[in-house]
Amino acid sequence: MIILGIDTALRTTGYGLIEVKNKTAKALDCGVIKNKQSEPHSECFRKITLGIEEIIARYNPDIASIEGTFFLKNAKTAMVLGMARGSVICTLAKHNIPVYEYAPRKAKQVVTGSGAATKEQVATLLCSMLSLDASSIPDDATDALSLALCHQILLESQGGIHLKDPI
Repeated sequence: MIILGIDTALRTTGYGLIEVKNKTAKALDCGVIKNKQSEPHSECFRKITLGIEEIIARYNPDIASIEGTFFLKNAKTAMVLGMARGSVICTLAKHNIPVYEYAPRKAKQVVTGSGAATKEQVATLLCSMLSLDASSIPDDATDALSLALCHQILLESQGGIHLKDPI
């Protein structure tokens, strides 16, 4: 099974893919889809969609996990992030890939044991679990890998009995 984790943002969307065989996870790829500050939102949404399409074509993931609930004080920022997230969800739905969402604290808790873990702690543990070099992974890609690994861990714990339905 291949799980695609996505940390959606307008300017830097992180992605991470893990392959699970015999209950063992192995990192396949991770990185970011970058958009310039000067680009209009519509162009950013287009590039995010194309980036996700390319990842799907290359790896054919079975499941996707994305960052769920977010709270922002600025309504405009929240709307833009919601539209970027919608672009990703729509692209995944187009390819019949079930999408699960996890709050950032939940992903940290499942992967590290603490929902208050720092990005550095998450990166260190992920790299240890997936045999990666932390210095070569952007923060947004680390978050995406943690979302993918979170889903794998929850899926395997008690046969996935605690999984919510896909969105």
